[in-house]
Amino acid sequence: MELLKERIRRDGRNLGGGILKVDGFINHQVDPLLMEACGREFARHFKDSGATKILTAEISGIAPALTTGIHLNLPVVYARKNKPITMPDQVFLTLAPSHTKGRMVELIVSPEYLSDGERVLIIDDFLASGATILGLARLAQTAGAEIVGVGTLVEKTFEQGRTALEALGVPVVSLVAIQAMDGDSIEFV
Repeated sequence: MELLKERIRRDGRNLGGGILKVDGFINHQVDPLLMEACGREFARHFKDSGATKILTAEISGIAPALTTGIHLNLPVVYARKNKPITMPDQVFLTLAPSHTKGRMVELIVSPEYLSDGERVLIIDDFLASGATILGLARLAQTAGAEIVGVGTLVEKTFEQGRTALEALGVPVVSLVAIQAMDGDSIEFV
């Protein structure tokens, strides 16, 4: 998606170690018009998936998941990283490594919002190693849901996450793919 690629070229920064700083428009300050365009693009790709719900991870996946949900007219559930007191005692919980936090994080979903028979579309900001998306898939599968697709804003192909997701056997759509991040450069596929 050229609009997202141009925004990364203009405002993204390679911080080294595989970290792409996009917090000025994706995951701290959010550009709603850019996210709306991304949601529209995901909806175009997944309109025939039969999805009944969108699942994402707190916090960076929420904006693209919401705009996709608007275009597909689907509810969005996000896996929380902390269990609030309003959540039932029995929850779906898994651990996934966080690239930017440098540690394992919990992904928690209430069984009230993810249930047997759901057809789940996973939308997230990044596909790097695939660990977070696989964690989301574990949550959905534990609930008895079926994964029908995965959409990510940015894929870092050099981290091989797409290979890890092959086990899901579903379409994986990345709006932008980066093949290398050396020095200060960001090289797109």
